[in-house]
Amino acid sequence: MPRLFRLFVAFTLSLLAIGSAQAEVRVLTSIKPLQLIAAAVQDGVAVPEVLLPPGASPHNYALRPSDVRKVQSVDLLYWIGPDMEGFLPRVLKGRSLPSVAVQDLPGMKLRHFAEDSHSHAEEADEHDHRPGTLDAHLWLSPVNARVIAARIAADLSAADPANAARYQSNLKAFNERLDALDTRLKARLAGIAGKPYFVFHEAFDYFEDAYGLKHTGVFSVAAEVQPGAQHVAAMRARLQQVGKTCVFSEPPLRPRLAETLVAGLPVKLAELDALGGYTPATAQGYEQVLEKLGNDLAGCLEQL
Repeated sequence: MPRLFRLFVAFTLSLLAIGSAQAEVRVLTSIKPLQLIAAAVQDGVAVPEVLLPPGASPHNYALRPSDVRKVQSVDLLYWIGPDMEGFLPRVLKGRSLPSVAVQDLPGMKLRHFAEDSHSHAEEADEHDHRPGTLDAHLWLSPVNARVIAARIAADLSAADPANAARYQSNLKAFNERLDALDTRLKARLAGIAGKPYFVFHEAFDYFEDAYGLKHTGVFSVAAEVQPGAQHVAAMRARLQQVGKTCVFSEPPLRPRLAETLVAGLPVKLAELDALGGYTPATAQGYEQVLEKLGNDLAGCLEQL
């Protein structure tokens, strides 16, 4: 009898464990930076999922049937909003569970593209950055990351009260790490303020605004577009005017004209990764993306 009782207890505990695993709150984010913020909040409880694979562009991603099923089934879904993931609104119409467009959260500090955005490559722009429209690369602001993390922690605490204290503790730790990161980045980037540099994609304004930086110009060229000779000449003339500088592209692909553009000029080619596509979904992942961004900027500009 005691042996049967022990077996019964073991069987009951296994069922409870299975039930607990099934009750885990499934979180899905559209892009890697949001996954990293969610991972900081869920640390020690679960790992959030991400929709876009590394290297995919949120501006023009094509959903697979398995992606659509995932969008419909997860408990909580977080995305930037229609200004970033234009492929999502139609699919979200069929979703009954909570979905949060973080661009609409109270407390977000949002930027809009200025009148001179993409003035050197308007005809070749790969997606819509028209003057006055929302700059949706909002995750590159630590202030916005705090707002997003607080909302995720509140949602998870409501959906999973048993782990509410853990979520709130993780949120506090996340904010403390951002305080420390802010101090490190300000020290790292202070020496490059005012140095000229160019980008191929106007994605970094939030980060620049937070740390007193400003790109000199934008060479926004779609990977599939080969600009004409006149256009390339105008871009080279701008680089010649500036002199020693850095031109930053985004992984995974460097625009085809990059080497031609800088040939014979005192210009360095480098990369800035706004998405951190291959960053592991750990509690410190978000800080790693921002710190690498700062180090890559400084690493090139310090050599000028």
